[in-house]
Amino acid sequence: MSLLFSILVLFVALEHLYFLVLEMFFWTQPKGIKAFGLKDKAFAQETKVLAANQGLYNGFLSAGLLWSVISNNTDNSLFFLYCVIVAGIYGAYSTKKIRLFYFQSIPAIFAVIIYYFI
Repeated sequence: MSLLFSILVLFVALEHLYFLVLEMFFWTQPKGIKAFGLKDKAFAQETKVLAANQGLYNGFLSAGLLWSVISNNTDNSLFFLYCVIVAGIYGAYSTKKIRLFYFQSIPAIFAVIIYYFI
């Protein structure tokens, strides 16, 4: 696994760890409400269980990516990067928020491109 690829995988892992924190612990706080463009605190309160579940899945993606770098397993890195890409595409499509694609999928796509072409 090249150093550049490992750094990009770690970046995506840290990004998803940050998503976990936002969704599980700050969803109903001003930072979470602003980050996800929620309509108000009441909506955030009503959906916090769903957000925590979503955060847990982001944590699994982060853990898988971290594990793949620690174990130096490129196949696992690629698998989890593809999962991130699909999640970002679906998230952007289902929420109609294209920035979700930019923040989630683009870094993973870039890492995959680096792996295959550099």
